[in-house]
Amino acid sequence: MSFLTRLHCRALAALTLLSLSWSAYATPTPDQALIERGAYLASSGDCVACHTAKNGKPFAGGLPLSTPLGKVYSTNITPDAASGIGTWSYENFATLMRLGKTKSGEAVYPAMPYPSYAHVSDADMHALYAYFMHAVTPVKQANRANDIPWPLSMRWPLTIWSWAFGPGSTPYVAPTGRTVEVARGAYLVQGLGHCGSCHTPRGVALQELSLGDDPNPIYLAGGESIDGWIAPSLRNEHGGGLDSMSTEDIVAFLKSGRNTHVASFGAMNDVVLHSMQNMDDADLKSIASYLKSLSPRKDALPHYRYDPAIATALYHGQVPNAGAQIYLDRCAGCHRSDGKGNGKAFPALAGNPVLQTNDPTSAIHIVLTGGAMPATRTAPSAITMGPYAAILNDREIAEVVTFVQTSWGNQGGGATERQVAKLRHWAAPLPVSTTPSSRSNH
Repeated sequence: MSFLTRLHCRALAALTLLSLSWSAYATPTPDQALIERGAYLASSGDCVACHTAKNGKPFAGGLPLSTPLGKVYSTNITPDAASGIGTWSYENFATLMRLGKTKSGEAVYPAMPYPSYAHVSDADMHALYAYFMHAVTPVKQANRANDIPWPLSMRWPLTIWSWAFGPGSTPYVAPTGRTVEVARGAYLVQGLGHCGSCHTPRGVALQELSLGDDPNPIYLAGGESIDGWIAPSLRNEHGGGLDSMSTEDIVAFLKSGRNTHVASFGAMNDVVLHSMQNMDDADLKSIASYLKSLSPRKDALPHYRYDPAIATALYHGQVPNAGAQIYLDRCAGCHRSDGKGNGKAFPALAGNPVLQTNDPTSAIHIVLTGGAMPATRTAPSAITMGPYAAILNDREIAEVVTFVQTSWGNQGGGATERQVAKLRHWAAPLPVSTTPSSRSNH
């Protein structure tokens, strides 16, 4: 064999070994079914809502998130190699999702609900990774620095916070005795749905006081004020909860943002628009079944009973106070003098769960800034209530809110001028899409 022939053979052998080595370590493109599954899961988790700035590219980050420490800006989670997660391994991705640590080892603020994402199964985590790495469009956009002053901006306390309050890498395991449907709902609510992030009270360290399956009935019992809204209880209880709703009512609400009892408002509009309306009916039914399985708290209010007294008085032209007069002049045309509303177009105020709590924040906010039910595929009409901030003064808004919170048998608390003035100072109407959208590209 000649020298050139031997050289050629060795070159071929080297190329063969290089090819085999590359095949062993290169990440193959996953099958389309896995990617589509990841797309569904990303939509179910509403990832796009936090990781897309106003008028920004999907998942490129930059959305400001208000926290008691200051503003945290969401990060770029597109597969861009320079500014996104394009160089992240699956292990890097799973560590962030479950433990709140980036590829560089930096702890993230719990504005990212990784204590909830820790419950996501390995199979679903792989599907999410496949979707973000192979189906999301890369966007080159540098992450924005957070607006948190020193020393609160130091990251090392976040590691201690995670150690103290994070559940660790613990995929969800259903307790014994649960039906398959209820267990599935618990998995979705406690995991990707991260419902507790808004609907569970928080402690002095801003930690959720419960992450799900424990004897403490505080989980999903209602959250603190978020951007001027109170997240109501999602437990099967009155006084702000789901006692008055059937599983079918809850499914209708999650799918369209409305039912005959309530209408969505505030940040929940985006959850319905970009997440819940895209979920399978079976998953929505599982979520509803799980929520209905949550027992009421011992101090929850008794079941609502309609009181016709105020409706009768108004019918006969007897107006007991200034709040009732404002209601007749401004609200009764849609919500009726008996407070029972008009189907799914104008929600009932009598018995409305949002009006059964001592905190009138959400009711004040709606009167000040108005509201709009999102347009979805199953309910394409985006019905809007105009704002009254420029029409009614603080005293008048306090009077009409007090009226609706305490009439027709409602057991809510009254509102004060001071509460109205505080919200008026910074509350602003939330933009709501008026076009049905599946957001399937998310």
